[in-house]
Order: sequence, then C-alpha cells, then structure tokens
Amino acid sequence: MARRTRDDLVERPGHELDTQPQESEVLQPKIGFLGLLRWMWRQLTSMRTALFLLLLLAIGAIPGSIWPQRNIDAGRVSDYLSQHTVVGPWLDRLGFFDVYSSPWFAAIYLLLFVSLVGCIIPRSRLHWKAMRAQPPKAPRRLERLSAHQERVVVGEPEQVVAAARAVLRRKRYRLRPADPVDPASADTVAAESGYLRETGNLVFHIALVVVIIAVALGHLLGWRGDVIVPEGQTFSNTVSSYDTIDPGPWVNPESLKPFSVRVQKLDVSFEDQAGGAQFGQPRGFTAHTLTRDEPGAPVKEQKLEVNGPLSLGGASVFLLGNGYAPVITVRDAKGRVVYSQATPFLPQDNNYRSVGAVKVPGGDPEQLGFFGFFLPTLEFDKEQGPISSFPDLDNPALVLGVYKGDLYPGGRPQSVYTLDTDEMTQVKGADGQPLRLLIKPGQTIKLPDGLGSITLDKVVRFAGISIRHDPGKMLALWGSLIALAGLIASLTIRRRRVFVRVRPAEPETAGAGPDGSAPPGPRTLVSIGGLAKGEDPRLADALDHVLDAIAERTGSTS
Repeated sequence: MARRTRDDLVERPGHELDTQPQESEVLQPKIGFLGLLRWMWRQLTSMRTALFLLLLLAIGAIPGSIWPQRNIDAGRVSDYLSQHTVVGPWLDRLGFFDVYSSPWFAAIYLLLFVSLVGCIIPRSRLHWKAMRAQPPKAPRRLERLSAHQERVVVGEPEQVVAAARAVLRRKRYRLRPADPVDPASADTVAAESGYLRETGNLVFHIALVVVIIAVALGHLLGWRGDVIVPEGQTFSNTVSSYDTIDPGPWVNPESLKPFSVRVQKLDVSFEDQAGGAQFGQPRGFTAHTLTRDEPGAPVKEQKLEVNGPLSLGGASVFLLGNGYAPVITVRDAKGRVVYSQATPFLPQDNNYRSVGAVKVPGGDPEQLGFFGFFLPTLEFDKEQGPISSFPDLDNPALVLGVYKGDLYPGGRPQSVYTLDTDEMTQVKGADGQPLRLLIKPGQTIKLPDGLGSITLDKVVRFAGISIRHDPGKMLALWGSLIALAGLIASLTIRRRRVFVRVRPAEPETAGAGPDGSAPPGPRTLVSIGGLAKGEDPRLADALDHVLDAIAERTGSTS
C-alpha cells in the first residue's frame, strides 16, 4: 500500500489539486518507538489481556497435576523418565516436571501481576476524580433519556425542588449544588449514585493482586513436608526426618525451627455392625501426642485430629492419614540382626489391604528385598487369594515375596514403598516355585539358601502427618474475603444518574378534584429521567419510587 506525504498534496503547475486520497493511497502516521511501547503497555494493561493471562495461568497449571513433580516425588519422575526415553527428556526440557518453578509459568504469573497493577492505578486515579466531581447538569429534554416519567404534585416549584433534593439525599444520591449564576438551575435537580460499584470493582482487583502476592510469599518463603510416624516414635523438625519435603526457593532448610512430635498412641475406630451399609467405614482418628516447641521447652500432651491441626514453631501440623507399620526383624544366617524396625505399609482400599517393601541393604551374603501386602484381617478368597475383610486388627498377617540382588540399581531414587527388581532375582522355595511367605505376629520363618530369617514381632499403627508453613495464608484469606465483598458490590450496586426538572402545571394537566372542580393550591409538573451505566432493568422502578416519595413529601394524592 502506497503512502502519501504532504508534498503529494501540493498543487503543481498543470495539475489539479487532488484532496481525495485514492483507495490504494492512505496516509498512515508513524507512531515511532515510544508510540509502539505505549501501544504495547495499553494492550498489556487492558482487562481483556488480564482475563486471557488468568485463563493461561489456569491452563499452565494443568501439567502440574498430570505429570509427577520433582520437588514432590523425585522417584516417580525418575521412573517416568526411564520408562519414556523419547518423550520424557523433552518434557523435562520444557519444565513439565517443575511446572511451578519453570520460567514460562513465572512469566505468566508476573505478566498477570503487571497487567492488574497497570490496570488498577489509572482506573483508581480516574475514580478518585469522578468521586470528587459534581454530577453533570440536567439535560433540557429528559424524555430522551432511557427512562423518563412525569407526574403532577401539589406545591410550588421551589417546594417540589426542595422535596426532590431531600428524597434523593435520603436515598444516598450525591446532589449537584444549585448554581446562583444560572437561574435555570433553581428548577432542576441533578443527582448521581452507585460510586461504590466502581469502588467494589477496584477493591476486587486490588484484593486479587493481594492474593497473588500472598501466593508468591507462600511459594517463596513457605515449605511443606510429609512424614509417617509409627506409634512410640518421635519426629523432629529437621530435613533428614521428612519422607518428602518441599522448601520454597528462599527457604534455608537448615534453619527450620526444631520442634518435635511424639506419637504415643493412635486411636482408630471402625463401624463393626455386620450387615450394615456402613460396615468397615472409619468413625474416628485421634493421635495422642507429646509435643515440644523447642529444645528445653516443657512437653505438652495434645490431641491431633483430622480437622484439628496443631500449631508448632510457626507451622501447622495436620493428621492426613493412618495405617499399619508391622515391626519386622531380619537376621542373617549367623543370627545377627541386619534389619529391625516398624515398616509402614500404605493402605490400598477401605479394608486396609496395604502394600509395602522391606529393604535390607546389610543382608549377608546378598542384599535382600521383601515386597507384598499387609492384611489386617486375613481371609482367603477362592479367586483373589489372601484378602483383608475388615480394616481393624482381627487376624493380621504379612504376605511377602523375597528377592535378592542389588536394591538400588544405578543409584536411582525410588519410593520406600516399592521395590526395584530390575537387578534382583526372586528367591524360590524347595519346590522350585517363587517363594511366598505368610507371616503372623510372633512368627519366624527361615529363608532358604542361607539367607537368614524374618520375624513379624508385632503390628503398630502409624500416623501420616503433613507439616506446612505458609506465611501468606492469612493474607490470602483476607484478600479472598475482600475480593468477594468487592465482587458482590460491583455486581449488585447500580451506577445511576437521576435528573428532576419542575415547572408549573398547565391547567389542562393539573387535574380536577373529586367534585370536578379545579384542585385547590398550586400544582407542579415533575419530570424525572434516569441513566444507568450498563444494563439496569430496575431503573424505571427506581424513578417510580423517587416520584412516590416526592409526592408523599409534598402531600400529593395523585
């Protein structure tokens, strides 16, 4: 497309001045570099862009719920990469295993923050000026407004204007003062209401920024850790004591406050009425604990319940789950103890059929691994084999397979509840079939091939504890509540302008009394019109109420 300059519009000898550009010739102003930056800033701070970035942020969080995250479970990430050798490395390069700390997610987050702030500041300035400005003058022809009504009331025009002012002021309208220089303003009233609509809108967006800041504080300065604590054991708030821990980027894991929690006893109750629809359902979980806020502090007896977290060292301690931890002892062929501890097994169904692994790196002559199930109430099913028919300890038993070899091939991280058998060999029994062990509490079984023995000493319960420190949670809570209040205000309050104009009623419009005679006293024709910002289906009703209040105040009956 050709551009025309000023020189092209100058009349030349022998040529007629052409002031109409052709279709192929359009004058295009050059915005320059600063103009381009201004245009980009306006696009970024528009509400359309903010909504798009908010949607993009929600979409960007989806990979974090589909693929395992390295800061939560590095073992699952390693397993995924080893199983998907083609797609896995590409996903890792794109940050799909570290979504919430990836550069692209942070870019969306920061752009949304900048967009909201850039939108709020100029709107706040304009709203402040609008709140301090006077309502505009009443237009000459109110009948052209979107809502308009007329009514004849009793009284002089001055009295009706005073009544209109009093009614609108009582209805929380802001009035335009009468102009002594303009005599026509004495017969009109201009009022405006609904400033809180825009205030609520701004409060909503400011609170949304507060929530974003609170989430950022929680991510940068907060941390979360999960640990399983069997009965009779103590947890100390150190990095090495956690099963999994996710510290924020600005958190020094070595500076955690050293509180401790000892699980004395875990009370669990189940519905045991046979034949009922709720048979086997949990009825209550309570952990009886001994807590200490810091070394040397007095010990406190406290109850930890599902909906009753403890507050220790600025963190919240939650009871998230429970299960069984069989106390297992493994001895080598010489009778030396090479493994002895409570080993948690994770429940898989409502009857607490639990899966777990026992890893014995000190086994002699080879490392040993046991993998299988713990069954609180052992029963045999013709099709499924050993099962658990009830979640409580009515007939506990361990069902295990035995492996020997390298427990940690390649040094890859793995879950403590699974057994990597890539470089292990399954131990077989005297019949040449894979060895299956069924062990009950107090029972010891000797292993073949001089591998030693395994004993199920007893069964204790464990408490699944999650500990969280989030410095931004209260700020996020108050920001959310304020945002909700601002959103309600912006949706329910209507921005309206109401104009009233009065003049003496003509004889033919003044009406007549009950006996047909002319009504006593002066009559005034009240014209009222209204405008609303956006759709307002109740604007006409609002004008009706104003007219009714004016008529009542002036003692009119019509």
